[in-house]
Amino acid sequence: MSDSNPPSKRRFYHNLLDAYRLSARTYPALPWILLGTAAAIIGAFMLTAWIIHRSWIGWLIVGIMTAITAVLALLTFLTRRALFAQVEDTAGAVKVALQQIQRGWIIPEQPVAYTREQDLVWRIVGRPGVVLISEGPSARVRGLLQTEARRVTKVMRNVPVHQIQVGREEGQVALRDLQRELRRLKNTLTSEEVPQVSSRINALRSGEPPIPKGIDPMRARPSRRALRGH
Repeated sequence: MSDSNPPSKRRFYHNLLDAYRLSARTYPALPWILLGTAAAIIGAFMLTAWIIHRSWIGWLIVGIMTAITAVLALLTFLTRRALFAQVEDTAGAVKVALQQIQRGWIIPEQPVAYTREQDLVWRIVGRPGVVLISEGPSARVRGLLQTEARRVTKVMRNVPVHQIQVGREEGQVALRDLQRELRRLKNTLTSEEVPQVSSRINALRSGEPPIPKGIDPMRARPSRRALRGH
């Protein structure tokens, strides 16, 4: 019989604390931002109660509840931005952003192309079709994207293939804006066609060597609970 104790269950406040610590590394003024937001909201409710000559107790309670909701929403927003800022220059940063997508896309565990400089290309499949997403300087990843696009087109001629470059150069998309860029794509496949397209394209990778050990796209894996703040 084992004497080891099972790990304690994480409570919601543990996740909030993780989110706070993550955000505070990027935003040192985070305590004042959150407190200022709460104070402004409560103050606005109290001012309203004074202007319309209503009982301040009820307005105070509503103000506090509204302030808590607003602070949690703000913390979630800042946590996402802080996470992306902290991993933006890390190999595998795109995977961090892709992991936050709740549904609708088939996302692989490893990139489909890479270079020794750790430039990566990810291939995801969803209703808009096939999307190739690169991370790295435009001059180096452009060829990787075009090569992968030709390979996909050979086996799926009628499926749209989109290319998105993530980075800071002109014409590239910031990591924090990647999900917004994906939402802009027009749907062309049905939900039933998505896994079929993914399975057929995955056959392209059969027999190829795995990603080198020197490139670890998973080292930037975030905590989903910390990101969402719950």
